[in-house]
Amino acid sequence: MFIDKIKVLIKAGDGGNGCVSFRREKYVPMGGPNGGNGGKGGDVIFYADKNLATLLDFYYRPQLKAGRGEHGRGKLQSGAGGSDLVVRVPVGTVVHEVPAGATVGDMCEDGQRLLAARGGRGGRGNAHFKSSTRRAPRIAEKGEAGEERTLELELKLIADVGLVGYPNAGKSTLISKISAARPKIAPYPFTTREPHLGLVRYGEDGSFVVADIPGLIEGAHRNVGLGHEFLRHIERTRLLLLVIDMAAVDGHEPLDVLMTLETELTLHHPELMKKPRLIAANKMDLPEAAARLEEFCRRTGAHGGRVYPISALTGKGVKELVVALAKLLKKAATEIHVRHR
Repeated sequence: MFIDKIKVLIKAGDGGNGCVSFRREKYVPMGGPNGGNGGKGGDVIFYADKNLATLLDFYYRPQLKAGRGEHGRGKLQSGAGGSDLVVRVPVGTVVHEVPAGATVGDMCEDGQRLLAARGGRGGRGNAHFKSSTRRAPRIAEKGEAGEERTLELELKLIADVGLVGYPNAGKSTLISKISAARPKIAPYPFTTREPHLGLVRYGEDGSFVVADIPGLIEGAHRNVGLGHEFLRHIERTRLLLLVIDMAAVDGHEPLDVLMTLETELTLHHPELMKKPRLIAANKMDLPEAAARLEEFCRRTGAHGGRVYPISALTGKGVKELVVALAKLLKKAATEIHVRHR
């Protein structure tokens, strides 16, 4: 089960109560107050872990609670602090406040920590209130309650390349051909029901990560189909690869598909259209694909540097596409480096 959005209730630990106590020893008359302070409650801390890829753990554990502080004791003994609760989340998790919707934190780096709820302060014992005029205070403070809040965790996968296309355009076949990812592949729409990540290796030591999301259809931005629910996973990608069926097996002409995909991306988030994009003209092993590709390039003005004819099934042209993606990623990384110098 792939979970990428879930609500959790978190509760930091309560602080321990202060103690009211007096020194009672033989031959020590009026020993005075010696009540200790209560311990601080534990914090709830989110920790980004690159080894996690889903929020499934929170489906079975929707409530998270840190340890409470111990109460103070006599002989000036302070209570122990409550244990912090460190919660591991996948890298790319965005934490939102519920119901306000404000963003609490964005866990986009491995090892990043976020204080989600602060533990309550421990109460002061009666020894703290002793003074020259108040020699025997019989008061102590109660510990403060730890923060309690409801948060929504939203996972946005971090990848270099995002695959976008209609259902059955061949995205799953392509990612299985260029990486070790093995998504379910079937001859019917919406085979892919959850995002998949694949590590693509090229050259001697080069590699990049590809994300395959469920197919988009017209109206995806209005929750039609499955695409809108998972479009968030390509918001962090560095470039997009539009996979288009040039054989029009499903009856959709390539040019219409391109226009629909670009429209849906714009309606979901206008910034997506500012990302570098390449087009994988897939299913070139089928009849009439070559003629449609020629017409497609003529009407869009696309050229060989943007459109790459491939057959994900046979592997033809896939190697050239991987090289082109690697070059474009390096170029994008260089431009970002220069822009931030």
